[in-house]
Amino acid sequence: MDLQLLVTGMHLSPEFGLTYKQIEADGFHIAEKLEILLSADSETAISTSIGLGVIQFSAAFVNSKPDILVLLGDRFESLAAATAALVARIPIGHISGGQTTEGAIDEAIRHSITKMSHLHFTHMPLYRDRIIQMGEQPDRVFVTGTPSLDGIRLMARYTREEMAQQLGLDLTGPLALVVFHPVTLEHMTAGGQMDQLLSALSRLNLQCVFIMPNADTGGRIIFQKIREFVDRTPTSVSFVSLERNIYLNLMRLADVMVGNSSSGIIESTAFELPAVNIGDRQRGRVHAENVIDCDNATDSIISAIQQALDPEFRASLRRVSNPYGDGHSSKRIVDIVEKAVLGEDLLKKKFYDINLSGVPVGSNE
Repeated sequence: MDLQLLVTGMHLSPEFGLTYKQIEADGFHIAEKLEILLSADSETAISTSIGLGVIQFSAAFVNSKPDILVLLGDRFESLAAATAALVARIPIGHISGGQTTEGAIDEAIRHSITKMSHLHFTHMPLYRDRIIQMGEQPDRVFVTGTPSLDGIRLMARYTREEMAQQLGLDLTGPLALVVFHPVTLEHMTAGGQMDQLLSALSRLNLQCVFIMPNADTGGRIIFQKIREFVDRTPTSVSFVSLERNIYLNLMRLADVMVGNSSSGIIESTAFELPAVNIGDRQRGRVHAENVIDCDNATDSIISAIQQALDPEFRASLRRVSNPYGDGHSSKRIVDIVEKAVLGEDLLKKKFYDINLSGVPVGSNE
């Protein structure tokens, strides 16, 4: 197979760290860079970026002529790519469908991409069942696990001293990794929710490493509040982004992860890391015993972090099972794509009916 990478969105933005450079540093050739991201976080800006994405991907597909488009997840950039591919009659392989995240627009985007896709690579049997329930043919829906765990299996491991030098912290006290995103199905709540979280962290006197949020609606107020907190808190630092291996080592060495990121649901379990999941953004997503759910109030967050830092709780997580896979997802996906028969038969999808009512399918009763 010939890999062609189309890179867009935050990867090309100075505001989010120009992370396309990390892709190139890892030895991957970028076939085309597609500029679609506006420097704003309003609903209009995000919708406009989706429209620009459809235009840019449509033109890119004319140049690259892919036999199949492989997409991961539920970002609005992926929705634009899927829309353009659907019209261009390009088969789509979708990774990580079937999940639910009730507090974010990602929920609807993910399911929309599922219905536009032709091959489905899911994290677990439950998610496979949901995609079949959406009318997708069972022989096109596969349980592969998530590729994000593959990198953990292969990661280089840094010492605490090496990480302290990288982060600019001494790492002798309790360390919290904090990743908090806007709850995009709520209007204007990000600032108040961030205030509650920062109040909790301040009262607990933790060393904190903040990773800035994604380019989502309402995200910039979180940027502002984190910067203000770090400026007045010598034991905290923030990063727009971190090289993947450094981020994974940070998870490996942290005492607790706090926020509402999917990383706190999926990758944290691989490190037996206690993770405090705040609010509704990830509500509905399956998680292991290391994840502690709480609401957005300061006292609730404090209580959850204290539970996470309890040595007995951490000890209870030894050999916790990760429902998201075993770190060998990528090979399974590649094997399926290699064997797939691409063409009109794959593009023309038949709806798979599940008889839930007892009435024969197609009956007018």
